[in-house]
Amino acid sequence: MTQISNNIYCADFLISFDIETKLLPNPYYDYPYLIIENFLDSNECNEINKKVKEDDDYQKAQIKIKDVLITSKTNEEIRKTNIYSLNEKYLEIYSNRFLSYQAKIEDYFKLALTTSTNVQVLEYLKESFYSIHSDDSSMIYKDNELIGFLPIAKQRKISTVLFTTSNNDIASEETFEGGELLFNFLCDINGNEIKIKPKAGSMLIFLSNPYFTHEVLKVISGRRISLVQWHNAIIN
Repeated sequence: MTQISNNIYCADFLISFDIETKLLPNPYYDYPYLIIENFLDSNECNEINKKVKEDDDYQKAQIKIKDVLITSKTNEEIRKTNIYSLNEKYLEIYSNRFLSYQAKIEDYFKLALTTSTNVQVLEYLKESFYSIHSDDSSMIYKDNELIGFLPIAKQRKISTVLFTTSNNDIASEETFEGGELLFNFLCDINGNEIKIKPKAGSMLIFLSNPYFTHEVLKVISGRRISLVQWHNAIIN
């Protein structure tokens, strides 16, 4: 294990890879990612969840590799997700709230945000998941062994995930079981994998490069809803 922050370590093999988009935050931070609590309040989360539940205009997520879309059948072996658009009212709320935190995000990662993708509202129902992936690179395998990463989306420097439902064993319309976000190559001092349990209203922010390769574990019950966006930036 190689220490990359006060509390977090990464798999040693990552250090040996020639990762073109390598970038890590200040190693003296407690964590190499940032969590903003109460980015949205409970009422705002509930309204977004309600709109998603009422909306039948969505598309199945597709996987893109070198500008080629994989078929929907193949896609659901890798990713099973419904994608919605955020309505204008809450897009404005989200955008204004993001602007209020932008300076904090830029200071934490020591970069200047430039352009951003459209906000995607992702819905994971029972049995839905997203298998291991890096947000800016394809994973290269040889004889079933990971040997490196190929950048395919260099414009993605920062990934943001805003949760509007919570991981909770107590079932309700606003909670779900399973669906944790697992950072596959990060662990604590005892070697335990880093799993983020979604909490409604909180935003998780991390670098899009292979150090932060991750997956969404299968949802056991309920609805996991999140607002996802990727951001380009100038590195300071």
